[in-house]
Amino acid sequence: MSKKTSAAPACPCGGATLATCCGPYLSGNAIPPTAETLMRSRYTAYVQGNEPYLLSTWHASTRPSEPIINSEEKLQWLGLEVKSALRLRQRKAEDDENRDTVEFVARLRVHGRGQRLHEISNFVREPAEGGLRWFYVDGSFPE
Repeated sequence: MSKKTSAAPACPCGGATLATCCGPYLSGNAIPPTAETLMRSRYTAYVQGNEPYLLSTWHASTRPSEPIINSEEKLQWLGLEVKSALRLRQRKAEDDENRDTVEFVARLRVHGRGQRLHEISNFVREPAEGGLRWFYVDGSFPE
């Protein structure tokens, strides 16, 4: 008779496990070191419906004042693909290490219908509680 072992849950953002990937950021035990890491943790927060984390990582200049998660909306997040961390390509052109851009595609179902969210997100790193922190500023949706 074999024993079943329960594997640690995979991180919604695509990382190995939630505990070793986005979990420490969502719990407040660590600060995301890069804009891409922040974007991945924000995706995981959307999957979990963790609105307080989303708001705390949203830059004050663009943070919504209305709720961002609607519990009535039937959402099922299906996966995340990071298309590029544009900062790598722009590093030579810019000297501003406190701004970054990440392109991603998130797949989801809204009321059972499949959708893709393709966004180029802008991030800024500023002094905040605990040191320098990355914040989501805004995003655009390429054609």
